[in-house]
Formats: sequence, structure tokens, C-alpha cells
Amino acid sequence: MLRHVLGVGAVWLEAHRDDALARNDAEAFAALVERRACGEPVAYLLGFREFYGREFSVTPAVLIPRPETELLVELARQKVGGSGTARLLDIGTGSGCVAITLALELPGVSVVAVDIAADALAVARANACLLDATVTFRESDWFAALAGQRFDCIVSNPPYIAEGDPHLAEGDLRFEPPHALHCGPHDTSGLDAIRHIVAAAPAHLDSGGWLLFEHGYDQAEAVAALLAAAGFDDIEQHRDLAGIVRVSGGRLPGAVRGITRKSSRP
Repeated sequence: MLRHVLGVGAVWLEAHRDDALARNDAEAFAALVERRACGEPVAYLLGFREFYGREFSVTPAVLIPRPETELLVELARQKVGGSGTARLLDIGTGSGCVAITLALELPGVSVVAVDIAADALAVARANACLLDATVTFRESDWFAALAGQRFDCIVSNPPYIAEGDPHLAEGDLRFEPPHALHCGPHDTSGLDAIRHIVAAAPAHLDSGGWLLFEHGYDQAEAVAALLAAAGFDDIEQHRDLAGIVRVSGGRLPGAVRGITRKSSRP
């Protein structure tokens, strides 16, 4: 936080550790420390968070990018592979970290990202501009603004925490946008958003296209059942670095049009 206030790097700070702070710098640093002591996330204090080797601007309007979500990016890269004509959709984009990363990692792929929150889309658009990524952003309640459009791969990090879960009252989650964490008081399982995405995705996937999404640590069995019930083939579930099944997905039956099939089942 002190490096942020002074606009310097770690080496400079170490070399000048005994220097006196200017009054305005000391006050700015003390204000950040006080906010952090109250639990406010460091990402919101500094205004950015690293994701997949890049810095993304974050505000309280968006979920803070987390390392676990990088698994979703890796899997989407595998499925799309080297297909430069693929179309990819990110549902509930938030800061845009997933959509923008995929646009930068998969040159030539057409990426569309949607979110229901206008303030979140403003952050995502700013990030795309800063990182020089080509992404089409649209304000949409899930698939509502995408009638008739189909994609080769759909990804999402949707709300998946059940209302009333004690984790919502702990740590960074206390400060993050509620709509990005859970679907409201009637969502007692945390699966409402996932259930909607899985049911609606087939109408927006080309034959052989993939749906991939992040979910909670205890939802693997339930989401696999949802995917099977919706008619998805080749259902996969992938573990994060902590060994938790964190991302699930499946392939819409039909011809595979340039999309790579690569499994890393647990």
C-alpha cells in the first residue's frame, strides 16, 4: 500500500526505508491502513488485481479476480485451440478478466461478453481499452440480448454461493457486489444461475460447442447432473490447484467444428 501511495517499486522502497514521509503521503497511507484494518479488500484499495499475468482495474462494482478462475481460462483455451474463426461468449463478465484474457491469448477469436450491471461493464470496457483487447461488450440479463446468436464456446463464472452461506459474512466477500456472489434470498442451493445457464446454453451453442463454468467447492455432483439432464456429452470436471473440483462443462452433441477436445478429468 505504501508503494501504491508513493508510486514506487519494492527496490526503491527498501533503499529509502528510513526516509521521512511527506505529510500528504503519510495521511494517504494511514487512510489506506485504516480501511484495510476494517477488512476492505486490498484490490479495492489499490484499484487493481493481477490475473493471468496482467493487471486488471477493479472497483466495488465487480468481483475481485481470483487465481482459481484462471483454470476456466486454461480450459477454454484448450477447447478453442488454434481455431481462429471460433466465437466465444463470456456470461456475467464482471471486470472482463476472463473475456479479455481469452481475447488476448487467442488472437483472431471473436469474443462477446455480457453482464447485467452497467457499472461492471464500464470497468470491463476500461480494462479492454487499457490492455488493447478486442471484445464486444453488451448489457444483458444472461442470454436475453443474444437471441439467435450461437457460439463455439461459452464460459462463465456465475454467482454460486447460496443465500445465507456464512462465507458471505467473511473476508473480502463482505465488500464484493452481492449480485456477483448469489442470486438472492430464494437461492438456497447456490445453483439458480448455473441452472439457468445450463438450460439456456444449448440454444446458443453450435453443434459440438462447449459450455464451461466455475462453481462452488461442494456443487460438482449437482452440476454434473444438470449438464447430463440438459443433454450435454463428454461432461468434464476439473480440479483447481487446491484439489477442489472447480470447473465443470460439457459438449453439445454434434459435429465438432474446429474445437479441440482435450480432457483433464480428476
